[in-house]
Amino acid sequence: MKLPDTCIWIEALAGTATGQRYYPLLRQTSTLVVPTLVQYELRRWCLRALRNGLAEDLADKAIAATRAARIIALDEPTALYAAELAQIHGLASADALIYASALREQAELVTCDAHFKGLPGVNYQAKLAR
Repeated sequence: MKLPDTCIWIEALAGTATGQRYYPLLRQTSTLVVPTLVQYELRRWCLRALRNGLAEDLADKAIAATRAARIIALDEPTALYAAELAQIHGLASADALIYASALREQAELVTCDAHFKGLPGVNYQAKLAR
């Protein structure tokens, strides 16, 4: 199983070179898990970054794409584990919650966010030049 971080979804939606690298992964929905926090961050990005009449439509399509994967809700054990991971690895709250979700699901966290670089269970690849 793989858990694409929010940045992977955003890069794909934006059509960047980095995002294009991950199109094949995002099409393999039967192998993906998506935390509700990633859905939140993705919808928020769509609504904020695309302040035109298409923003809500794009946000809805982005969330629909995530729904093809297995959605995982935040629960108490994951939240408490995330607090420990934040302390150990110096992660921000949202990053720690996503990382904890991946570890608890035994899923590889796929990301281009340097905050995760070098952490166990993480497949980090830097963003490609534009």
